[in-house]
Amino acid sequence: MSKVDAPRGRTCSRTPCFRASGSRSGRTRTHRTVALLTSGVLVLPVLAGCTSGEGGPEAAVVPADIGHAGRNQVEQGGTLRWAVDSVPTTLNAFQADADGATARVAGAVLPSLFTPDQRGRPQLNPDYLESAELVDREPKQVVLYKLNQEAVWTDGREIGAPDFVAQWRALNGKDSAYWTARNAGYERIEKIERGKSDLEVRVTFARPYADWRSLFSPLYPKETMGSPASFNDGARAELPVTAGPFALQKVDSDDGTVTLVRNPRWWGDPAKLDSLVLRAVPRDRRAAALATGAVDLAEIDRGVADRIAVARKDQGGGSGGSGPGAAAEVGESADSEQERSAGRGGEHGSALLAGERGDAGPMRFTSEQTALRGFVVRKSLEPAYTQLALNGESGPLADERVRRAVARALDRRELAETVLKPLGLPAKPVGSHLALAGQPGYADSSGALGGQDTAEAQALLADAGWTREGARAAESGTKAGPEKSPEAGSPVVESPAAGSSPAAQSPSAQSPSAQSPTAQGASAGGPAAGGSPSAGGPASPGAAPSPVAGGGARAGTVDGSAAVAVAPAAGGDDKPAGRPLAAPAGSDGDKAMPEAHKREGGVAGAYAPVGTRAPGRNPVAGPLGKDGKPLSLRFVLPSGPGSEPLRAVGDRIRRMLDGVGIRTEVKKVAEDSFFKDHIASGHYDLALWSWPATAYPATDARPIYAKPEPATDGSLLVEQNYTRVGTDRIDQLFDEAVSELDERKSRDLMKQVDARIWAAAASIPLYQRPELVAAKHDLANAGAFGFSAPRYQDIGFVKAKPAHGAGADTAE
Repeated sequence: MSKVDAPRGRTCSRTPCFRASGSRSGRTRTHRTVALLTSGVLVLPVLAGCTSGEGGPEAAVVPADIGHAGRNQVEQGGTLRWAVDSVPTTLNAFQADADGATARVAGAVLPSLFTPDQRGRPQLNPDYLESAELVDREPKQVVLYKLNQEAVWTDGREIGAPDFVAQWRALNGKDSAYWTARNAGYERIEKIERGKSDLEVRVTFARPYADWRSLFSPLYPKETMGSPASFNDGARAELPVTAGPFALQKVDSDDGTVTLVRNPRWWGDPAKLDSLVLRAVPRDRRAAALATGAVDLAEIDRGVADRIAVARKDQGGGSGGSGPGAAAEVGESADSEQERSAGRGGEHGSALLAGERGDAGPMRFTSEQTALRGFVVRKSLEPAYTQLALNGESGPLADERVRRAVARALDRRELAETVLKPLGLPAKPVGSHLALAGQPGYADSSGALGGQDTAEAQALLADAGWTREGARAAESGTKAGPEKSPEAGSPVVESPAAGSSPAAQSPSAQSPSAQSPTAQGASAGGPAAGGSPSAGGPASPGAAPSPVAGGGARAGTVDGSAAVAVAPAAGGDDKPAGRPLAAPAGSDGDKAMPEAHKREGGVAGAYAPVGTRAPGRNPVAGPLGKDGKPLSLRFVLPSGPGSEPLRAVGDRIRRMLDGVGIRTEVKKVAEDSFFKDHIASGHYDLALWSWPATAYPATDARPIYAKPEPATDGSLLVEQNYTRVGTDRIDQLFDEAVSELDERKSRDLMKQVDARIWAAAASIPLYQRPELVAAKHDLANAGAFGFSAPRYQDIGFVKAKPAHGAGADTAE
């Protein structure tokens, strides 16, 4: 297996976090960590059809659904109980094991100098800054921060240059005593100085850095960042000095809670809530937690959303919710198979729900259903996209023609509709690896690869030597791919039924109702400040698929809920002895870059090696092979109860590949081993997981698509590029974009990067993940945040309507 030089943890906000254990080596990372979104179809969408450029109907963004209310309508006081996946193992968002809960705490108690708006654009946070400007470009880039004169830490000290200096020194990678998960951007800083006053901070860069707004969010006090001891251990369970609308009161691992209380030294709009309690609740227990009052706000899957819709419908009070988050839409099913798959929803919802009572018993189930009437479902799209990943390290997928054939066999619009249409959300396939629809840098570059075309897929396979004739001498049970022998405790394997033809299994040969899987959205923590493959509110800098507090880091998670995926760190001892060095796949990919990529579908043979042309072929009537070896790919999917929608999407993909003669061997594996034992280690051919969107793709996406490099010990350093496919030109364009201070030129460079990533055909974006959140009916300013960051001081419960004749509420 290849050694993975990647962080061992990341913030995720919509799916379970997958963490790989590893020793604290003190080795710094040159990139932000990311979380892998796995399980559920709600993740990391981030973002097909026609080129959308930077605006127009194709770039429309689904707004946040948070039950907005003015501050004068929100009650003063009360406690909000907010479900998270787990109690954070660290409160330091820059450590490898930071997760979604870490991001939630950081967002509420620490400064974020820039926060994302509803389109994912970084906006200056006036609670901490009066201004932040690029004041010099030559001879050195200089950024001048002017701080809010009222901004102070909870010990009364002004926020200032000493805090900026301490964070820079901890994260610039020069002192290995700091156990940091990332240092992107900080290593480019040359010096930090006090300006004309204590309220000015002057930052000079040794090398230009386009994503400078991503830095110092969250900002920790010098007491935390000032020494390796306080950074590594002191901030894991305590934050004695903070500066947000809330302050940390207690982390109780035994009780599974983190308690935040109103900060008496907060200078901005005072927090409406007295306290905010983050409670660890497994996703499969959230319906019960909501019904019993253990939590008031929780990211949920499609099944719980449908239960709430049915409960409110039975009550006769309507579906609740508003706008894109209306619960009524969540309860609607697209077809009968979706209802069977979910076991709920639609006009037959009550009858279907009866089958879920199971061992909970009718009385308990009925009681829960009654209690769920007090909740509404908030709904939006997560800042994350689900992709089909193709491992190009070895086996058939090492040939770019086979990867492109797989991609051309997929009907991405059908897959997006399978997940999003039943929820009433825009069902458009994602057209970019680096931005989401609605973001300023979004452009559909999928034309560099081409759309669904069965004939072209078969022609590419034939050109690569995979033919029906080549499969006739195949021995039963022979498999393609890098895995040589079954592992102990190998997972369940599913293959197409014996004797069944691809035609009989293809989507076109079946009625929609017989194939349409139920779209179910898992939930996770907020986006990390830096981002994660999973990503629900802002994510933490060290976490991923969700954006971290104040940042836009990327991370990855399997569809469903936000999960923090952590890969084995470089230098670990997980590499099998005697593993031969594998040359980085895709190293010659730029030679095959089609000049006609802007035309949808390109031309026949456009993706074959220079000088060749893929010949036309008639549809195959059976599986393909080469030299007696069948073309069979291992498709790894998580087996957990929250991953049914992801497996349904996988089943559709399998049928589409059957239609062009590619056999798939589906392996369902435990969710806790999905990433560590299969994705990070390279034991897969095909897999589904999600990456979060970020406002800073030049920084955050580079490690995901960087060309793998051979290490001195014979392993392959892949950073976060788990497909093992990359090119020198992609790396070069990333480097140029992150150093380009002209925003328009930087975006143009990123579009070139994206087109080449599409052409490499190792990551095929499918759809943006849905975000489903259950909220107490009277809870305001919290729910499905989409791209935007929570404004914690505005969250609270709506005031009760005054009795007849009573005076109206007065504004504060």
